[in-house]
Amino acid sequence: MSDERENLTYELFGTAIREMAHAIADDGYEPDIILSIARGGLFVAGGLGYAMDVKNLHVMNVEFYTGVGTTLDMPVMLPPVPNVVDLSNKKVLVADDVADSGKTLKLVHDFCSEHVAEVRSAVIYEKPQSLIKCEYVWKHTDRWINFPWSVLPPVVERPDQVRDA
Repeated sequence: MSDERENLTYELFGTAIREMAHAIADDGYEPDIILSIARGGLFVAGGLGYAMDVKNLHVMNVEFYTGVGTTLDMPVMLPPVPNVVDLSNKKVLVADDVADSGKTLKLVHDFCSEHVAEVRSAVIYEKPQSLIKCEYVWKHTDRWINFPWSVLPPVVERPDQVRDA
């Protein structure tokens, strides 16, 4: 991984969301549900939900990154886990900010795939080593990414929680 970083601003984030929404629409994919991977995917899902007029948004909490370049051995789903009945026979768009190793997206994709009509993924950034190759990617990079929502430290530090990026 390069020492240089991608710097995403809120303005550039807006551009990325609109361009991905157009790519999804141009592809003819009309998701019934946008499933966001918290936390970074919340921003992506919300933006795509507005851009594509999809109001059915769900959240899946997955913990994997514990710091810059440090992770747990495997991603872990945190409660509450979405009820598969809510996803049954739906076209689901999984939204996240980055497909880095792809392990988180693979966990969510595998969770969905047995229950939904179709699952596709949309990310702002995809790295070359990602296990999952997303259908909708705004930019490919091998750099660490500074996202506008996580580049500054929290206003309130929580000693019981590890800061992620």
